[in-house]
Amino acid sequence: MTAVEQTTGLQQAAGKVEQMTRDSVRTVIAASMVGTAIEFYDFYAYGTAAANYFPKVFFSDTTNPTVALLMSLLTFSIAFIARPVGSLIFGHFGDRMGRKTTLVVSLLTMGIATFLIGCLPTYDMWGVAAVALLCLCRFVQGIGLGGEWSGAALVATENAPEGKRALYGSFPELGAPIGFFLSNGTYFLLESFNDNAAMISWGWRVPFLLSSVLVIVGLVVRVQMEETPVFRLAQQQHKVVKSPLTEVFRKSWRQVIQATFIVAVTYTLFYTLATWSLAWGTKTTAQGGGGLGFTNREYLLMLMIAICVFALFIVLSCVYADRIGRRRVLVFSSVALVVFALVFPYLLMGHRNFFQVELFLCVGFALMGIAFGPIGAFLPELFDANVRYSGSGIGYNLAAIVGAAFVPTIATWLSHHWGVRSVGLYLGVMAVCCLVAVLSCRETKDTDFTK
Repeated sequence: MTAVEQTTGLQQAAGKVEQMTRDSVRTVIAASMVGTAIEFYDFYAYGTAAANYFPKVFFSDTTNPTVALLMSLLTFSIAFIARPVGSLIFGHFGDRMGRKTTLVVSLLTMGIATFLIGCLPTYDMWGVAAVALLCLCRFVQGIGLGGEWSGAALVATENAPEGKRALYGSFPELGAPIGFFLSNGTYFLLESFNDNAAMISWGWRVPFLLSSVLVIVGLVVRVQMEETPVFRLAQQQHKVVKSPLTEVFRKSWRQVIQATFIVAVTYTLFYTLATWSLAWGTKTTAQGGGGLGFTNREYLLMLMIAICVFALFIVLSCVYADRIGRRRVLVFSSVALVVFALVFPYLLMGHRNFFQVELFLCVGFALMGIAFGPIGAFLPELFDANVRYSGSGIGYNLAAIVGAAFVPTIATWLSHHWGVRSVGLYLGVMAVCCLVAVLSCRETKDTDFTK
């Protein structure tokens, strides 16, 4: 095929996509954003409970508070281990059956597991069986989450007009600060009207039970949406493959590795800021914290302020990613994160220094927004349309193991034994890995998304 014929073919394919029926911008925003909002709501609700309540609710027989905290945070990692399994399952069906059906099933799986966590008996009621059920629900939650992000990113980017793919890719990314804010806000309100005994007795359950409302809203929106035009075009051109996973690992294994390390640092940063720092700022040194002297309610309020900065920088980074390219934005964020990793330990010293800690959170979440925003477009652009769900999902969810699964546990252990500077070093190493992965990628801003 000559270059002219190839260019003509690409133009015809792009034209067919433009002519296909698209969901309205409002539907695309709702369908892609609601799932990641629930994802981060669920995960941060669990992270907050694991840091503050589960050591007493499920590990009350442990006499050492630090050990109880570490064991509680280890249960946090189970869903991250399950996520790659979910991405294999949902990625296979998402590339064969379509984005819409797969997203509905993944959301339902995730929602049921989260609701059941709020219904579990405590250790005092059922003993070890209660812990086993907690781990099982967490694993099933991870399976559902494994198919969520990549499908949501494809709903957004495969409906995007020319030149606005990164901006549309910001819709699922914005679900992160929304879910985070809702989760934090729920705990903030609960702790404003209840003492610690009430929170341990029943209050911790409320955020998990309330997640069912978000799930119902998400299901209504997703059932009504159209299949994406890019997938419909692939069906018309008979490009849908029978075994997407085989194709991904045979042709795109390098892109999977690149995607894993590009995303991993955002996970490390997020759970350093949101889960580890919460325990560090609110617990005494005897309890495994840093003795900074903040109440849980005070720290949640500071986090909610910082999360607004996170949302703002997601949008700004995506606007610039459409203008100057994804690689430039991500290279900047990686270098800036290395600097931040070296500096932030000095902001977490002292007793009840609100300004320093808020500065740590705001700068950290600003860099999180810059690093996280463009990947909504960048990861799907690394893969062909017929394996895009599988490829981007596997990379994104492997990053959850590499960058997030054990972050709260590792950071708690490091800070307890080696001080807070060791946590900065840990984050810096992850930022360097991200920088290497980004530099090894091609620029994808002008990629033909129908290919």
